[in-house]
Amino acid sequence: MPDQTPVQIAWVTRDLGATEAALTNLLGAKKWVRMPDVHFGPDTCSYRGQPADFVAHVSLSYAGDTQLELIEPVSGESIYSEFLDGSGPGLHHVAIEAASPEHFDEMLGDAERDGASVVCRGVMPGGMRFAYLSAEQAGIPYLEVTHIPSEIRAFFDYVKQEQV
Repeated sequence: MPDQTPVQIAWVTRDLGATEAALTNLLGAKKWVRMPDVHFGPDTCSYRGQPADFVAHVSLSYAGDTQLELIEPVSGESIYSEFLDGSGPGLHHVAIEAASPEHFDEMLGDAERDGASVVCRGVMPGGMRFAYLSAEQAGIPYLEVTHIPSEIRAFFDYVKQEQV
């Protein structure tokens, strides 16, 4: 894996509003952009090697250059509902970014060769690729690897600009 600074910190919660308020106070996030009912379907997402079908509410903000993501599972079995059921609300993952789709594939291959497993992966509308790696035996529940195409980056830039 490359020597890289995480670009995102994410929490799983049962209450977006309460977690938004807490992180606004603790980290100074000014505005949250909510995306309700984000569907992760079987055609574009897998979870534990099987086609996935789940829905989550997502909220985004920024603290400096670091994206803050909140995820509230709504329905279906997912990496988020599993975490919430097993550990309760809390810090779920940090994310690093691949420079290209090819780099994304290379990063996943390298991680698997080094003993990490891909627990969940998919493609979001707009072409953003994501995968959650786990090295649970080493105390690392999840590290997200993502490739962010230009149209998604434009949306993230909008969210970031809303903080000033």
